[in-house]
Amino acid sequence: MDTQQSDSRQSDTQQSVAHRTGTAVLTVADHHGTPLPDVEVTVEQTRHAFGFGNIGFDFVALANDEVDGDEREHLERLADRYTDVFTTATLPFYWGTFEPERGRPDTVRLRRTAEWFRDRGVALKGHPLVWHTVQPDWLLGLPLDEVERLQRERIRREVSDLAGLVDTWDAINEVVIMPVFDNGDNAITPLARAKGRIPTIRMAFEEARATNPHATLLLNDFDLSSAYECLIEGVLEAGVQIDAIGLQTHMHQGYWGEETMLAMVDRFARYGLPLHLTETSLVSGDLMPADVVDLNDHRVDSWPSTPEGEARQADEVERHYRSLVGHPAVEAVTYWGITDAGAWLGAPIGLVREDGTPKPSYEALRRLVKEEWWTGPTVLRTDERGQVRVRGFRGEYRADVRGASAVFTVGREPAEQELVASAP
Repeated sequence: MDTQQSDSRQSDTQQSVAHRTGTAVLTVADHHGTPLPDVEVTVEQTRHAFGFGNIGFDFVALANDEVDGDEREHLERLADRYTDVFTTATLPFYWGTFEPERGRPDTVRLRRTAEWFRDRGVALKGHPLVWHTVQPDWLLGLPLDEVERLQRERIRREVSDLAGLVDTWDAINEVVIMPVFDNGDNAITPLARAKGRIPTIRMAFEEARATNPHATLLLNDFDLSSAYECLIEGVLEAGVQIDAIGLQTHMHQGYWGEETMLAMVDRFARYGLPLHLTETSLVSGDLMPADVVDLNDHRVDSWPSTPEGEARQADEVERHYRSLVGHPAVEAVTYWGITDAGAWLGAPIGLVREDGTPKPSYEALRRLVKEEWWTGPTVLRTDERGQVRVRGFRGEYRADVRGASAVFTVGREPAEQELVASAP
């Protein structure tokens, strides 16, 4: 990208980020309800409306008190870094690992983990309800009608058991390839082949929505070709209600760049649905060879993070988030790994090294989320009507005045919300 193109893209991004802001009006009154002019008010943002997400897999053991000593201390420090930046966590509900023994799902541990995150102000998402990979072996060999019955029951069970804690779900994952998947036996591929893609999607969404009408349900895929577009169009024409479109962007072979990424986002934004970048990753070491078609086929004994790779990753993370936050259709971005420890494919995609020290990419993202796109403690003074106008990035805020506190929201519509904070 030449300098003129870069300046143009930066200008466009800054203009788009303005749509992430809003205004709220606070009225400060005494205990009689009389507005108080010329009173000092301190306002501070406490949470973003935009979904800055990451996976929460690393903290299941910590949330369930299954670790102690040095490991616990390490995870607690990692948790502090996590909650300082991320507002949403994706939890693992892969059927094969969630219920390896029929009738004994790991509900209690995942519920405790969800509660642990909720207590730290992090919203939860479950991944996934239907997928043809990581399936329980006990499904193999069962008649298709039995597989479908069990799959429907599994959807209803998880959505019901976690309702109120996990209210966002990848309802179904990677349906483009699901009916033709041939890399290992599973019971869902034959079911999807027999039912067809759209009826399989309908099954997932309708079962989940009937169980929790307030849930946010995603269709999620890594295949971002026209095949996915055609599938989405077919699903919408069939009357299936999708709440958001999930787009996976694992970039083990190198950052796609703003132009390519935003062109892809534009293609899916035309459906008028919120877009969630559900799985995104950037490498801080050697890049995976470009000729690898299936990322899962690349296996190496060691894949270290390097100083050069970490500098590249930091630059790319910042560019990636700037461009996506700048696009009005994007509602959330979930990075696929807080740490290199246990990262997918052993790749150095984490924002924190295995030893717990932050990479430059973590610091770069934190600067965006908690500094540039954040309203820190700000002292305002009420006008003659006892009002202050707060403008900032959309999200949750707190106001403190004369020992009294109030919480309020800066939303999409300006001057929509008026709160009264009683002061002595």
